[in-house]
Amino acid sequence: MALHYDEIVRTGLSKQVADLIRAAILEGRLQVDERLPSEDELSRRFGISRPTVREALKVLAAQNLIRSRRGPTGGTFVNRPDLDAAGRAIAEASTLLVGVGTFGVDEIVTARIETEAICCRLAAANRSDEDLARLEAEIVIQRDEGLTDEAFCASDVRFHRAIVTASGNGPLRLMMHTVIESFIPVTNMLIFGEHERRRSVGSHARVLEAIAARDAERAAQEIRGHLEGMRAVLIQALDRRASRAVAGAAEGGETE
Repeated sequence: MALHYDEIVRTGLSKQVADLIRAAILEGRLQVDERLPSEDELSRRFGISRPTVREALKVLAAQNLIRSRRGPTGGTFVNRPDLDAAGRAIAEASTLLVGVGTFGVDEIVTARIETEAICCRLAAANRSDEDLARLEAEIVIQRDEGLTDEAFCASDVRFHRAIVTASGNGPLRLMMHTVIESFIPVTNMLIFGEHERRRSVGSHARVLEAIAARDAERAAQEIRGHLEGMRAVLIQALDRRASRAVAGAAEGGETE
């Protein structure tokens, strides 16, 4: 194990300790399943208090970088990085950025078109029967005319998530957490009241057919057409929303 115990200053100590341990894990100086020194030992080596060490370890545990185990063979151990946990962290950060308006709607749709086209190509090449079954199950759900808007949007997210899973590419799956868990819910929220369900379900069915046939280019073309159609609906929805806002402001001015 190789931790550098002399690289901290006296402000923000717990964050500095957490950063040092995180860097040691990411750089491979601390190996998966390696046991960290005890809180007492870390406190002594870093020259800081035990509560400060404990706070640093809480930060690392929240990031799923370490785990604790009780008992004679217990202690604090380095965790194997978890793809889903890392993806959730990325999605949470991107959701915040979307929420404060860092990205425009057109940017979001463009990102979806380009990345999901790649996923469709790979899904056509790598999909399994289980992947096809998951996609088909969501289409069956979406064809239920009694489905609520919220349930339809949730199924839409699962359908696109299943395409990413079918790609069979781990790094791409990690990268797509932002698109699937942040961008899709945001765009769905903007248009769910004006969603043309039959058109969406028809597009999904054609994407599935192309993936099932292992036709990579057709799958990419179908998802592009689907998302370009969604872009048009989004623009119309935003224009109507802007018009209502202007009208509401005008009415408010007249009553003052």
